[in-house]
Order: sequence, then structure tokens, then C-alpha cells
Amino acid sequence: MRGILYVVSGPSGAGKSSIIKKALDQVDGFTFSVSYTTRKQRPGETDGEDYFFIDMEKFEELKKSGDFLEWAEVHGNFYATSKTHIKSRLDEGYNIVLDVDVQGALNIVRQMPEETVLIFIAPPSYDELKKRLTGRGTETEKDLTKRLEDAKWELKQVEHFHYLIVNQNLDESINQVISIIISEQLKVNRIDQHLGKYVYFKQNLGRE
Repeated sequence: MRGILYVVSGPSGAGKSSIIKKALDQVDGFTFSVSYTTRKQRPGETDGEDYFFIDMEKFEELKKSGDFLEWAEVHGNFYATSKTHIKSRLDEGYNIVLDVDVQGALNIVRQMPEETVLIFIAPPSYDELKKRLTGRGTETEKDLTKRLEDAKWELKQVEHFHYLIVNQNLDESINQVISIIISEQLKVNRIDQHLGKYVYFKQNLGRE
């Protein structure tokens, strides 16, 4: 069975990364896809685990080679997802969780609509989002202002997603992501290669 691509997105500061990491600790058979970015590495982040941190020259090189499934400029930095890596892992039957910005998520589902499940993580309110971004102290005043302005557009894109999780309580949000993962794997249209056996079994019930 081909793998499923779970794309988790939402405004910066909504809590996507924390939810994904804790959810994946509780489910088996999943791999987290690491994106490329040109932004600076933050304290506590690990190259190759949180992101592949590269400079603009390397980014342009990979972009020209056609290796990106999607790429986008977000808050003045560039982000991208490796097309080769994603498609090969899905073909091998791996389920992949991808943490990307809203623009990137919409680009991915346009190219891979059958394989992609879009999950939007939203803050309880715009004021709470501002409080979270200010509290983490990782942005300059200029960057903070831009992220908050971008969040207004991002929140309006919820209608294009399959699922919405309002991250008011972290544990509850983690459980909701896990529920989505399980329900998608049990959908009949995702296990159609096994339906032949089911149909045969159903047709022969009661014949003995």
C-alpha cells in the first residue's frame, strides 16, 4: 500500500512542531520529512532534524536541479521540500509527516492531491498568537510584525484544508492529530488493493 503524506501547517507560533514531535512519539510506521531552509538556525534546533540549514547559493542550486516539490519565501526566508525524497518514500509505503508553511502546503496538494492530507493548526485567537510569538523571543520587532501580518492571510486559508485543529490544549491537539492519522489509514479508498479479497469473501458468504 502506498504511503500517505500528512502536511501539517498553520501560522508561525501556532505550535505545529511541538504537536508533530509528540504525536509521532506515539505512532509507529511514520517518518518526519525535514525541509530545507535558508533562515538562521535557532537555539535548540539541530541541522538535519529540525531543518536542513543551507545558504541561498545552495538553495538556488537545488531549485534549478528540479529537486523541490515546493518552495516558498516566508517571512523573508526560503523553505523547500525535496520532491525525490517524498515520492520515493511514499512509493516504498512509508507514511510521511511534513511541517511546512501554508503557502507550501497548498502547493503540495495541487501537485499530489491523492496522496496528501492537509491539517491546519490554528491558535485559539489572534491575540494568543501574538502573545506566543512575543514570548518566545526569537524574532526581531520587524520579523514579529511580518509574521503577525502573514498570519492574517494564513488563517483565511483554512477552507482549503481537510482538517482544522485549534491548539488550545497541547495534549488534546496531539490526540486529535493521532486520530486523524488513524482515520485516514482506515479509509476504504486508501486500501483498495486489498478490496479484491474482501469482495471475494463477501460474495461467497453463505454458499457452503
